[in-house]
Amino acid sequence: MRYLLNGNQMKKADQYTIQELGIPSMELMERAAKRCVETMEAEKLDLSKACIVCGSGNNGGDGFAIARLLKEKGYPVTVCFVGNESHRTDETKQQMSKLRETGVEIFKEYKEDEYSIIIDAMFGVGLSREIIGKYFQIIQKMNEAKAVKFAVDMPSGISANHGSVLGIAFRADITVTFQMEKLGLAIYPGKEYSGKVIVADIGIHTEKIIATEKTAYTYEKKEYCKFLPARKENSNKGTYGKLLVIAGSKGMSGAAYLNAKAAYMSGAGLVQIYTPEENRIILQQLLPEAIITTYDIFDKTELLNLLTWADAVCIGSGIGISERSRRILKATLEHVKVPCLIDADGLNLIAEHNAYLQKIHHTDFVITPHMKEMSRLLHISVEELKQHRMDILDSFVQKSQWTCVLKDARTIVASVSEGNYVNMSGNSAMAKAGSGDVLAGIIAALLAQGLSCRKAAVLGAYLHGRAGDYARIDKGSYSVLARDLTEYLSNAFKEQEEVKSEELYESLCKD
Repeated sequence: MRYLLNGNQMKKADQYTIQELGIPSMELMERAAKRCVETMEAEKLDLSKACIVCGSGNNGGDGFAIARLLKEKGYPVTVCFVGNESHRTDETKQQMSKLRETGVEIFKEYKEDEYSIIIDAMFGVGLSREIIGKYFQIIQKMNEAKAVKFAVDMPSGISANHGSVLGIAFRADITVTFQMEKLGLAIYPGKEYSGKVIVADIGIHTEKIIATEKTAYTYEKKEYCKFLPARKENSNKGTYGKLLVIAGSKGMSGAAYLNAKAAYMSGAGLVQIYTPEENRIILQQLLPEAIITTYDIFDKTELLNLLTWADAVCIGSGIGISERSRRILKATLEHVKVPCLIDADGLNLIAEHNAYLQKIHHTDFVITPHMKEMSRLLHISVEELKQHRMDILDSFVQKSQWTCVLKDARTIVASVSEGNYVNMSGNSAMAKAGSGDVLAGIIAALLAQGLSCRKAAVLGAYLHGRAGDYARIDKGSYSVLARDLTEYLSNAFKEQEEVKSEELYESLCKD
């Protein structure tokens, strides 16, 4: 597991290390500067003409210390102090004095020139306000310069809490961040501005924060195998769950197909599709393994029988927002007693009829909205959601008690009991119609096989992304279709099966 602390949590960890463990702030600053210089040399960056741009906070102090170390190694440096003189921290004042002792001149503004590398040490993790005025102009000039861009801890202008751009942001080629990767470096657009991220251990104690606060996290590639549903030798199709897929409408048979195909490819034993009669023939041809049950009019008795049959339900992909679809969704929410995933039009209908939520009898629900669907559901703008997604997600799951899979370039899984999971798999080749239908089918299949809502959502999001990674390797970034994701799911599952087998073998060898 890899934790992704936000700026507030990192500041608390820093203070705890200084105040409770007695490690001086100047010592941490020296370590940070040393790690940055070591990284520059290890990465073979051109240090023949370095410019270090420093602010008045401790990030600026790091920058002055970096400048001093570079000078002591014989590298020529240009140092620009662009902060407020009266707002300098004590550590920054000390680092400026130590630098001046080496004979380096500190300029009072950004000095434009042809540099080999520009080192950004203006704001760090503490920035929460939008950048305007002279700082906006300075970062703009730094970005325009033809030099390698290096960020100290965080690219200036990126929120460590949300990954959002606060007016403008430094576009780094490489970022050395201290102790732990920050959440703002992992999610977009922060990820896009950070370049290659290297985590440097400088001795900040983070264990207390992790133990006492809900912290965002991700997993390493080999850790997902522990979530795989067991496959027993003595088993049959009933062992692996009966999934009811309520999907599709006239002209939208593809959504039902992708749901069901993905579910079968994810291990579900039996999948039944409930869809309008117009879709019967094409679905029988595309997926003969599925049971096809169709309707012309809303038949509540038939729907209730199907809900009783199922071990899990997946509803919403491509059902439209007609009166018939509304009635099907309402009845499902009122009577479903098994884990239920709601996707796409199911969420759009709920956004128009929030009163339906009062009829739900349990909390084993997973929803899979993209940003626009989530904004409709919460009646907020997409921009507001992007700027404050973590806080908004936490509030939503606390109130609903559901598991939410918020789809984006970095999909996030949120639930009441744990910190938010950030999915790192996947790529832009997956940005195609139907990709979300595949994800819904994967997660629903894992629910049918007995995984909890949280585990099904985390594993499903990861495997969906890995299928996309495999698809891009074979087909490139432009030509991947949603149906390809269902085919490459076998690669994603097999990868984790092999990891599990290796771990079992190693365990047996130890015994």
